[in-house]
Amino acid sequence: MHVTASRLGKYDLIAFVTVVDVSRARDFYRDTIGLRLVMEEPPFALVFEANGIMLRLGMAKELPPAHGTVLGWQVPDIIAICRELSLAGVSFERFEGMNQDEMGIWTSPTGAKVAWFKDPDGNILSITEFPDDGYPLHSGDHNG
Repeated sequence: MHVTASRLGKYDLIAFVTVVDVSRARDFYRDTIGLRLVMEEPPFALVFEANGIMLRLGMAKELPPAHGTVLGWQVPDIIAICRELSLAGVSFERFEGMNQDEMGIWTSPTGAKVAWFKDPDGNILSITEFPDDGYPLHSGDHNG
């Protein structure tokens, strides 16, 4: 059964990531990966804007166990973004059993290209380049 976009599908998403080292997280998300810091709400959160999406970095005394990627960005040219992030000091992760290239990029069976990196608290982040015909959501299509 297909349900048309309604309920929460018509509202903007807010992303949440837990951080412990607030100063390093602020520098990383603002200066290293280039998100706009909107406000600081100590002792609760740092609030960033990521291309129209609110990202709240929740301030905590310890991190819950990480289970995979917590945030990801869809990018048009993963090689160019990997190079740009590398120049900003980002190191890309390598995972055993994943056939990643020299830059750390893995190509999925659907043709999507993915690279992973960590924030200062160890949260796993990713960038993904989808093939032109391989993913139903495109930039700017926020209404389903």
